[in-house]
Amino acid sequence: MNCPMGHGIYTWPNGSRYEGQVYKAIRHGSGVHISSDQQVSYAGEWYMGKRHGKGSVYYNAEGTSWYEGDWIHNRKEGWGVQRFPSGNIYEGQWKNNKFHGEGRMRWLTSNEEYTGQWENGVQNGLGTHTWFLKRVAGSQYSLRNEYIGNFVDGARHGQGQYYYANGAMYDGQWKNNKKHGMGKFIFKNGRTYIGEFVEDQIAEYPNFKYDRVNTPDLSGIRTQSPVCGESSTLNSGIPSLSGSYIELDIASLLNPLPENEQCEEQKQVEYGVLRNITTLRKTYKCYSSLGNENCFDNAFLMTRLQFWRFLKDCKFHHYGLTLCDMDRILADHSDPEEIHSPYATMLLRTFLTNIIYLAYHVTRADSPDKKLPLVDCFSKIMTCNISPHAGTIKGYLFSDAQKTEHAMSYIDKCWDIYKTYCKKKTSAPFEPTMTMRHFIWIMRDLGVLSKELSVSKIVDVLAEDDPSVRDGNEINLELELTFLEFLEALIGCAIVYVTDELLQESNREQLQGEQEANLLSDGSASADLTNHRPGLSTPSKCDSGREEREISIASKANERRSPRLLFHSPRKTQKKIMTDRWFRQVDVFFQKVFFTAYEKVEQLKAEIPKNRARQAEQARLEQIREEEEARLKALRAEEEAKRLEQMELERAAAMLEAGQVSDDQAEDNKSGQDPATAKEEVPIPPSTASTKATTSTGKKKKK
Repeated sequence: MNCPMGHGIYTWPNGSRYEGQVYKAIRHGSGVHISSDQQVSYAGEWYMGKRHGKGSVYYNAEGTSWYEGDWIHNRKEGWGVQRFPSGNIYEGQWKNNKFHGEGRMRWLTSNEEYTGQWENGVQNGLGTHTWFLKRVAGSQYSLRNEYIGNFVDGARHGQGQYYYANGAMYDGQWKNNKKHGMGKFIFKNGRTYIGEFVEDQIAEYPNFKYDRVNTPDLSGIRTQSPVCGESSTLNSGIPSLSGSYIELDIASLLNPLPENEQCEEQKQVEYGVLRNITTLRKTYKCYSSLGNENCFDNAFLMTRLQFWRFLKDCKFHHYGLTLCDMDRILADHSDPEEIHSPYATMLLRTFLTNIIYLAYHVTRADSPDKKLPLVDCFSKIMTCNISPHAGTIKGYLFSDAQKTEHAMSYIDKCWDIYKTYCKKKTSAPFEPTMTMRHFIWIMRDLGVLSKELSVSKIVDVLAEDDPSVRDGNEINLELELTFLEFLEALIGCAIVYVTDELLQESNREQLQGEQEANLLSDGSASADLTNHRPGLSTPSKCDSGREEREISIASKANERRSPRLLFHSPRKTQKKIMTDRWFRQVDVFFQKVFFTAYEKVEQLKAEIPKNRARQAEQARLEQIREEEEARLKALRAEEEAKRLEQMELERAAAMLEAGQVSDDQAEDNKSGQDPATAKEEVPIPPSTASTKATTSTGKKKKK
């Protein structure tokens, strides 16, 4: 139609460039535009020459300043994420190129974060502003000042609560970032002041009110350990490098010993921990930060998921105990449903206590006399397991920071699936677990097995990080799987299952879906164009090279998922290429294969009760129908019996009457009389004529 249509490349004299879809010579559809200085680049959707829909823009060649999200007529509007040159990041709602609605701003340069409502680019409404402080060396508690309440034009204004890092708290009225009005201030020593504040100061002489009943519990708002200058009131135990105390709970290990030996044994264990406290602290910090690279403050609590990774890296499972066995050793009367929960957390002192317990069970079993001192058990584990191996992260989940962040997005859904397929053990504490054999059955029942992902390949994935699976030619599939092993096995299966052919097919499906969406959106415009130019047919297109062009477009469409790689593809290293391929493999496996199959199976399971209820209802209705038919049949039979009985009675009556008549006739015949005359015995009167004749005759005779 004398207009550029479809897919093409525009190049301007100043060096700017556009590659993508056009409609009537206007950028319309999906495309990439790069500015003349090669600094600003946009990849995403266009509508009549304007950025409109989903898209990403980079403001510099290094890719450190960018926006990714929704656009409406060249304006940021909807939901989006922007990273500024300073490193600060905003994620939330936009309107007319400004923060507007719900959103979160992170100021990396000043360690601040705000989450809440925005209006025209400033904080306005309910929100939470946090000022992060670096924790004191040797402490595991986060330090932060935090305000939760109302904001007006970017300032704390109205009702709000302010939690101080030292444990104090203010709850009351604010005006222009200052405490102003009635409020309650709880000091770090627990004393409480309730009264008026003016310009951030107490308006009158403090009248402290300390009531053990009315004063709130401060344990929830105290966010730091006692630091320099503060007296410590914690229980005595093992002194830490920070001056506070860490109490080890190893009483159950000391109880079998004579009382006069328990104190000395505990003291020796404390000394053994102190000799290795630096290594243990570094280990705790290393593993508790896995998957938390984007956290602002450096205070982490180790989860059981991270603790499992620590145990596997340090080869605790090479002593004939599975991770599930270790969980049961450390359960301490926990809820059976929570024994293997990956979300459970542990403090540093709990981490140290758990190591001592596991060292006792692991090393004493191998000692000849079974009486190895507790400190020797701990020292052996430190020397053979923790010191040489801690910090060397292995496995599919935590070995790479970028992969970890991507894979952690699937953890909640996988945990739900894991709990669905776990079965309760028949022995105490009767907690739900899963075996490797059961895992293979799950993959088979979900239809995930394929030519590439066979049972033997799944066994290879399971055996990669566990030597107990294979012993020569023997395979042991009765070993239990924790959630970490379950998730890493799924990731390993994803890498095997999703081949290059499957990736290309997924790209083609994505491209086809985008093209269909574009056709639907452009269908009305195309119809108008055809109706406006009647009698003209669309020029025929050459089909040669169409498949190659579609594959090229598909690869570009897939790369739009990570626009920064699109603009800097010439500078991508081999590692980035492999990482990007890993991301796509994991996405395709979980979203299009595993989760889809699970949801289909669950849908079928959900239909089973409905089908059973439907069948039960049908059976009930059938029974009612049969009972009704039986009742009607009985009624008909009863009526038929009554009718037959009535007919018999009528027949008997008729026969009785007929028999009586026959007897009367026979009796009349015997007497020679007319039966009618004998019966009636009434004389027949003479006729009138004869009577008259007789009368006249008599008169004549008298004459």
